[in-house]
Amino acid sequence: MNDTDLIDRYVYAATRSVPERQRRDVADELRASIHDQIDDRAASGEDLRTAERAVLLELGDPDKLAAGFSDRPAYLIGPRYYFEWWRLLKLLLWVVVPIAALGIALGQVLSGAGVGDIFAGATVGALAVALHVCFWTTLVFAILERSPDAAARADRGVRGTPWPQWTLEQLPDPRPAGLGVGDLVASLVFLGIAAIAAVWDQLVGFVRTDSAPLPVLNPDLWPWGIAFLLVLIAAEAIFAVVLHRARRWTFALAVTNAVLALAFAAPALLLLLQGELLNPAFFDEVIPADSSAEVFRVTAVVTGCAIIGIAGWDIVDGGFKAWRSRRITASDSPSGRRGRRAGS
Repeated sequence: MNDTDLIDRYVYAATRSVPERQRRDVADELRASIHDQIDDRAASGEDLRTAERAVLLELGDPDKLAAGFSDRPAYLIGPRYYFEWWRLLKLLLWVVVPIAALGIALGQVLSGAGVGDIFAGATVGALAVALHVCFWTTLVFAILERSPDAAARADRGVRGTPWPQWTLEQLPDPRPAGLGVGDLVASLVFLGIAAIAAVWDQLVGFVRTDSAPLPVLNPDLWPWGIAFLLVLIAAEAIFAVVLHRARRWTFALAVTNAVLALAFAAPALLLLLQGELLNPAFFDEVIPADSSAEVFRVTAVVTGCAIIGIAGWDIVDGGFKAWRSRRITASDSPSGRRGRRAGS
């Protein structure tokens, strides 16, 4: 094997993961750098083949070197988001998994399952929910890590250096409570779980009878009613991203938030009043016949109060945060700062 073959193999290995539009320039630059270093060693009396091998060994693993050439990070969750990812993941696992296990166990109890089936169903369901929480949370953070905004902020400086040198310009902008990356990911994960639960309820069912799903929501809502719900969930996810990027609440965002809340609450309440939101057959199956109608009415009332309460709180909370954000912005303006200094 001659020197050119070894250098070509190294350059190929180091640039094969570089985007094609950059690959030729990067390869030419790397090859020229290698030859320059070999020439420097040869000028001092070192054998060409020995110099070539020494230079390539000093450059190290070509895959690690490629991380410095590529615009894409060579890690799943980098240091910018790692601790937020880890804190949020632990919180979601502690909150979501026990609630899911309890809900599955309750459904098994209501369906008259034995102790073994209850334990097995709750365990398997909890493990499945934990897997989904880990996957979707990590996926969202990995996408954030590779977003154009994150890539633009990553100043790699010297090629081949996997981590940028920290500068004051990299200090993050302050964000109000509730608008951080962790809050965004938590919103997206909960919305994703809600979407999965709605589809699961209709297609698989949290309670099954004779191998057929018995949904909690009215089966007549499938597919168009559930599709409308999924569209609203997608709109809520987009709103969460827009709010995060805006860095503060505005009255326009508060109005959008109110419209989304009403778009969910109004149809849900209308269906509930018409007796078309919940599935009466579910209650007839899991509740004794003499009390199933009463339990259905109580559940409908509780559901209606929950819908009104959640939507009302969401609307009022968004409006209050927009008002408070406007006051803070006004107080931070030059005239506001002059007024505070004059008052003091």
